[in-house]
Amino acid sequence: MRLLTITNWAYGATVALTVMSCVTMLQASSAQESERKAVEQRYRLDKATGQLGTELYALTDHARQYLNTGDPTYNAIYRHDLENLRSVEERISHVDDAGASANELDILKDAVRWADTMQAEQTLAIDAFEEGNEAQARQILFGAEYERQLDQVQARIVRFQDLVDRRTEQTVQAAAEAARLWKALSEIVLTITAILFLCVLYFIFKRRVLRPVLKLSDVVGRLAKQDYAAELPDIDQIDEIGDMAKAIRIFRENGLERQRLEAERDADLETRSRLSSMTQRMHSSDTLDDLQDVVKRFVPTIVPDHAGVLYLLDEKRNAVVAACDWLDPHYSVREFPPSACWALRRGLPHSPANGSVDVPCHHLQLEGADVPNTLCLPLTAQRETMGLLYLEARSDESEGIAVSEVYLNMLAENIAVAVANLRLRDALREMAMVDALTGLANRRSLDEVLEAQFARSLQNDESLSCLMIDIDHFKRFNDTYGHEAGDLVLQEVGGVLKGSTREPQLAFRYGGEEFLMLLPGLGAELAIQRVGEIRAKVGALHVTYAGTELGPISVSVGIATAPEHCHRNELVEAADAALYRAKRNGRDRAEVAQRRQERIAAVSTS
Repeated sequence: MRLLTITNWAYGATVALTVMSCVTMLQASSAQESERKAVEQRYRLDKATGQLGTELYALTDHARQYLNTGDPTYNAIYRHDLENLRSVEERISHVDDAGASANELDILKDAVRWADTMQAEQTLAIDAFEEGNEAQARQILFGAEYERQLDQVQARIVRFQDLVDRRTEQTVQAAAEAARLWKALSEIVLTITAILFLCVLYFIFKRRVLRPVLKLSDVVGRLAKQDYAAELPDIDQIDEIGDMAKAIRIFRENGLERQRLEAERDADLETRSRLSSMTQRMHSSDTLDDLQDVVKRFVPTIVPDHAGVLYLLDEKRNAVVAACDWLDPHYSVREFPPSACWALRRGLPHSPANGSVDVPCHHLQLEGADVPNTLCLPLTAQRETMGLLYLEARSDESEGIAVSEVYLNMLAENIAVAVANLRLRDALREMAMVDALTGLANRRSLDEVLEAQFARSLQNDESLSCLMIDIDHFKRFNDTYGHEAGDLVLQEVGGVLKGSTREPQLAFRYGGEEFLMLLPGLGAELAIQRVGEIRAKVGALHVTYAGTELGPISVSVGIATAPEHCHRNELVEAADAALYRAKRNGRDRAEVAQRRQERIAAVSTS
């Protein structure tokens, strides 16, 4: 067989195998793209169903909180959320847009209808509670039937998510199998091509030249092992060996492209995995310090070539303050007003360099230097600004942030949502621990503070005094002037107590017209002096309601000091007993708790 014939057949086979290699590589890339889209669809569906679950539990929590506390704020919040609730079709439209199937939508519609049924029961329970039938209201909202319905809704949401997970898993598995198959086919085609070229090279080696063939043979062997870093020899002659060198160069370029695509896929998966891990840990954080630690640890692994700062918005000072930083950023100041950042002004990411011409932010300390490669990402959640994620290149050679813009936006969004959740949790906790009328800490807060004060007193071996305070004849103000006048008296007395201690959080509204104060480090004598000051300030109050002065105000006080009068865990009971004696002995006075020996002797005598 002539060399020309062999060469022609070899060229034909090369072209066919090249086409096959391209097709298999494109198919593998398409399968990987299908896998990525399936995971993105799953994320959107999880996010959409999470909103439905939040609406359901938010209404239930508001209604139950209203029954538990009687606070009309919860009723107002519940009514507001209920009015803003949309129809079934509107609430699941974003789920439909996210790619849910008809069967999955039917399950979700069923869950929303159950939730609407529960909303009717919530409204019925609130109406019953407002009519004074608390038992019936509690039976509705806390009864077994309501819990069963709640479980039904949760079960359908879980069923919906399970169906989505199964479908996504099947899609991902099918795409992964297809990618592996096409990858294997591509490797087979490449191997066959290498073998074919080895045969052609063998004949050319026998008939034509030795040195170019040996060089090409070495390259082909390395390419067969997927070593695409192999450099082709510089063969410019126009003959059979030159044509073969061009064909090998095509195969090498195809292999390099496939390696690049695989590297991009691996990097994409790694970034998604780190984002997922970071999001899980942020949402498990109990404090802002925990969240800042998570951000400092994960963001440098997601954007390794850029230093950064996490800024949080301080609304009281109208300033953006640095909460934490990583990899030693240089240009941005630690604190600045929101107007100093273009990203916060516009609510959009802002990057003045990186191949574009734009205005640099005023919080950058440039000092005449060129505009550095920086990126400002606003942190917004529920249409409120939480802060700013600032990134800057660590060297002048950095061309830009290699991470996809989608992932950067997801990073900023997840941090913003985590910060918003922590702030909302702190705000709700603060509301639960403060008496709305007087602004003093309530009895629920007292339980936590007492435990801490007991431990501190025991550790420092110091006294801890407790004052139990009751407004004398408080019912007179309500009966004579109305409850609003009584509330005004409570507010004024509460203000006196708050101003009588260096730590206002140690003054509590104990219940009704009773108050409690803790005086750490004060013995019985100093506590008695402090009580005299308080009684004098209360007696000097002149409270006017509707143009009428309400008359003199006095208080009865019970004083107890641990460990002089009682054990620390008996402090409140001892002060309450002393208050009872003060009221029994004529009110408008202070009584000191009996010492333990005196109480034992009194019990023995009786």
